[in-house]
Amino acid sequence: MGSQKRIAKELSELVESPPAGISVELADEANLYEWKVHMKGPEGSPYQGGVFLLKLSLPTAYPFKPPTVSFATKIYHPNVTNDEKGSMCLGMLRADEWKPSSKISAVLQFARQLLAEPMPDDAIEGRIAEQYRNDRQRYDEVAREWTRKHAAHQ
Repeated sequence: MGSQKRIAKELSELVESPPAGISVELADEANLYEWKVHMKGPEGSPYQGGVFLLKLSLPTAYPFKPPTVSFATKIYHPNVTNDEKGSMCLGMLRADEWKPSSKISAVLQFARQLLAEPMPDDAIEGRIAEQYRNDRQRYDEVAREWTRKHAAHQ
């Protein structure tokens, strides 16, 4: 069970020295494969001031298969589905782009970076991506509004 060892090691590294704006815990102490991630909206983004809960699920074949990351907190973002699943579209998490050497901390930092800089060309929510490209002011307003409404504030 090399994957459990690696996951435990990555978890303890993340708990001891988490990346900026991110904290991690097990969703259930008895299960190494399901994590809860609290992510602060990046400064200067419309998500600033919000704290988003993400779910990270690791496959038993980790690190040879990528984790899945989803937002439990509703978020207005072109790269996150607008449904109750909150699936996040991250290039590095696609099976064909995932590298076993990638670490969970890098995944989480990339996810947080995506809040600051959405990738409308890689969007799951086409309508939001279009608005992001064509009416940034309105996009920022709605994203801020959703952040106020759904993301717990510190």
